Amino acid sequence: MEAAEKEEISVKDEAVDKNIFRDCNRIAFYRRQKQWLSKKSTYQVLLDSVTTVEDSTRFQIINEASKVPLLAEIYGIEGNIFRLKINEESPLKPRYEVPDVLTSKPSTVRLIPCSGDTGSLILADEKGDLKCHITANPFKVDLVSEEEVVMSINSLGQLYFEHLQILHKQRTAKENEEETSVDTSQENQEDLGLWEEKFGKFVDIKANGPSSIGLDFSLHEFEHLYGIPQHAESHQLKNTEDGDAYRLYNLDVYGYQIYDKMGIYGSVPYLLAHKLGRTIGIFWLNASETLVEINTEPAVEYTLTQIGPVAAKQKARSRTHVHWMSESGIIDFFMLTGPTPSDVFRQYSRLTGTQAMPPLFSLGYHQCRWNYEDEQDVKAVDAGFDEHDIPYDAMWLDIEHTEGKRYFTWDKKRFPNPKKMQELLRSKKRKLVVISDPHIKIDPDYSVYVKAKEQGFFVRNQEGEDFEGVCWPGLSSYLDFTNPKVREWYSSLFSFPVYQGSTDILFLWNDMNEPSVFRGPEQTMQKDAIHHGNWEHRELHNIYGFYHQMATAEGLIQRSKGKERPFVLTRSFFAGSQKYGAVWTGDNTAEWSYLKISIPMLLTLSITGISFCGADIGGFIGNPETELLVRWYQAGAYQPFFRGHATMNTKRREPWLFGEEHTRLIREAIRERYGLLPYWYSLFYHAHVASQPVMRPLWVEFPNELKTFDVEDEYMLGSALLVHPVTEPKATTVDVFLPGSNEVWYDCKTFAYWEGGCTVKIPVALDTIPVFQRGGSVVPIKTTVGKSTGWMTESSYGLRVALSTKGSSVGELYLDDGHSFQYLHQQQFLHRKFSFCSSVLINSSADQRGHYPSKCVVEQILVLGLRKEPSSVITHSSDGKDQPVAFMYCAKTSTLSLKKLSLNIATDWEALIWLGMRQNITTYQSHHDAHGSTDPSGSLLPAVSSVLAASTLQPSLAHTSSHQASST
Repeated sequence: MEAAEKEEISVKDEAVDKNIFRDCNRIAFYRRQKQWLSKKSTYQVLLDSVTTVEDSTRFQIINEASKVPLLAEIYGIEGNIFRLKINEESPLKPRYEVPDVLTSKPSTVRLIPCSGDTGSLILADEKGDLKCHITANPFKVDLVSEEEVVMSINSLGQLYFEHLQILHKQRTAKENEEETSVDTSQENQEDLGLWEEKFGKFVDIKANGPSSIGLDFSLHEFEHLYGIPQHAESHQLKNTEDGDAYRLYNLDVYGYQIYDKMGIYGSVPYLLAHKLGRTIGIFWLNASETLVEINTEPAVEYTLTQIGPVAAKQKARSRTHVHWMSESGIIDFFMLTGPTPSDVFRQYSRLTGTQAMPPLFSLGYHQCRWNYEDEQDVKAVDAGFDEHDIPYDAMWLDIEHTEGKRYFTWDKKRFPNPKKMQELLRSKKRKLVVISDPHIKIDPDYSVYVKAKEQGFFVRNQEGEDFEGVCWPGLSSYLDFTNPKVREWYSSLFSFPVYQGSTDILFLWNDMNEPSVFRGPEQTMQKDAIHHGNWEHRELHNIYGFYHQMATAEGLIQRSKGKERPFVLTRSFFAGSQKYGAVWTGDNTAEWSYLKISIPMLLTLSITGISFCGADIGGFIGNPETELLVRWYQAGAYQPFFRGHATMNTKRREPWLFGEEHTRLIREAIRERYGLLPYWYSLFYHAHVASQPVMRPLWVEFPNELKTFDVEDEYMLGSALLVHPVTEPKATTVDVFLPGSNEVWYDCKTFAYWEGGCTVKIPVALDTIPVFQRGGSVVPIKTTVGKSTGWMTESSYGLRVALSTKGSSVGELYLDDGHSFQYLHQQQFLHRKFSFCSSVLINSSADQRGHYPSKCVVEQILVLGLRKEPSSVITHSSDGKDQPVAFMYCAKTSTLSLKKLSLNIATDWEALIWLGMRQNITTYQSHHDAHGSTDPSGSLLPAVSSVLAASTLQPSLAHTSSHQASST
């Protein structure tokens, strides 16, 4: 091991040292903006400058002190979205505008000017329901929905825009002196960091001077805000104080501190606000370092604000102010007007894309460690899962698998035959995931380095030489992924002829891509480093990892000639990263508090577009106590990305190393995950096509229930399952809030049920994780679990039907080959809908376009909440066959169990639960009339009559819950 590497590992043996990271008061642009805003200098709109072009309305904004004009552009975008851009009208050179994040140029809609008073401009959408009311002096924009002001922009006068100036080295002493006297007002120029900024031993040279921007938003009657990952913080955003803003700056923070607003590995500058009856979003499209301040003020007196000819109501209202500050770039933001959470999710995905449809294997369990030592170690661990009957899908190799940390290579002593190792995994229908980081070891004998250097593919320093920094290989250069040619070349490295020893079961993990530079300022790249297009690193820091993952995913797609879906996990991310794969929460610690914080961290990622997210099971750093490890497996089994991982100086922690009883508990948790894979896969399909998060905070499913707005210790998986992980040691009970006064909930383990709208005290042993199915839902499961997802392709399905208070349920199943793009290009998929109504369960097509030749059958059906025992059950298939079904009914739990069925999942069929001749003939006929039938001739009715001839009449199904737990 090299000396530099040893040094860095020893540094990383302890949790985060906050002295090497800056707080807000040590960030110059923050200090400048706070000082300048205290002077209350205002901007105004020059109304005589208003012009309308094809897709936008433009006007000048001018500062009363500087008199230098800014150009503002307002766009209406399809889907009830507004965009506002503010830039210098005549900058010395172009300012950075973030490319590639938006999936395409947004489709605009015409904004219609409306009559207003002499000091304003009103722009409305074609329906007239949404308006932008622009006040000229001082400059302010009100977003009005149905005559209510929803959001105000610059109402606090915090618009801030630093203009680019003549290159520092070209300025005369006199110009510097004049600039100092104008801008600093006797303040110390060095303190304000105008032309250079010092942090420790590092000096950041700003060739064009200060270039930061800022703007405030006031959200009317919104007190609950969420979003702007990534922070190890609560799900609901907190009020900030001076010097305590949320920081969006991607950093390699080992053992990050929890309940802290410091930036860690990724940044999504996107915030959602929610109140009863409305959800809105703000997407701040800026990739430079960004700070966000939040302040909620209490309700103000009732007022009427004149908005043109209409008096907009402003009752006694609270307001939450959000102040965005970025180091450079332009002001470019989108107002997502909702009004529902689902609408906001769709609006954001319309801009940045939806979650990539993952290959099925990636939803299974992943086994990782820094590092599995060699091929024998991999073989032994793989065999251990089989020996202990624990399913898993992917073995992972960290940096030690390479030859001296040279990516795309193999250590010849440890991994002399990587293809043979992969063939072993393939025989078990498993995959291999290996690491590939953005730093490239400086080595004239390393072909990747040599080719990249020859083509000028590295980030450069101020002198025009390749930027050099220390990371795991020692001295390294960093690929400039912002350059499309670099991404294209990097993608080519994954082809089988180039990446020797790789096969089509090898997938990728991108780490250290913040980018991490061990001896750089805050352990990252200097801001004055130079990228493609001569952009400084400061402009695009937060998007670097986004481009790395993009290039990796594209490489895997190209490797398969466009046929196979990639799987790429990344640590660093930005808005839109969901298009390329998965994200995890980085270097967490083996402590209960980190298990607990993982829930709000993942909820925040989920609502900001990144559904495929997870936290390392057991904690990456340190050795978890056995109880904690078990609880973490139980929690992780119900979180989207499910991986066990540990750092190199921890004890081995494969699932069977903690005694037979704990092995059993971990096995049960993992097997429970595999049983639910049909539901997981269906949820990811909805995330992919309809932008709905997989893991959801309660307020998303219950947006009009105030009690849900700050819940972060439990969550919904889709709309059907509520999960409350146990996150406290030695817990014997857990208080679970079951939302919805008109809902009913069923314990997935005991089948006990509760009415919603209350908190119930659930007893928990070490084998218990409280999971509840929502009444009115149907959850598809697999009835048998195999060694991996590949072993379960043809295994049978079960349906868990949980009845609502009205005795009905609906659910879905999405199915395709699990690995290719044929679902997209050839419509090779099945999308089935299950509905239970009037005592009839129907399997029908939810999307007639799809076709997939599945031979799988529904083998079991479990109906929860059936209050009366049926007299008989009949299945009716699309081929006209009727089949009586043996059943078991448990009066104690009100459950009906049907087993040994053989109902093809891909064809239409019905299961009829007969509660008496008179009732069922009537309910079936009404059902037939309302929904149609697989037997349009109606020939089922005579067959039914003969079966029912000996039946006794029974009362109709009425689901009135009588069982209720003790509530608090």
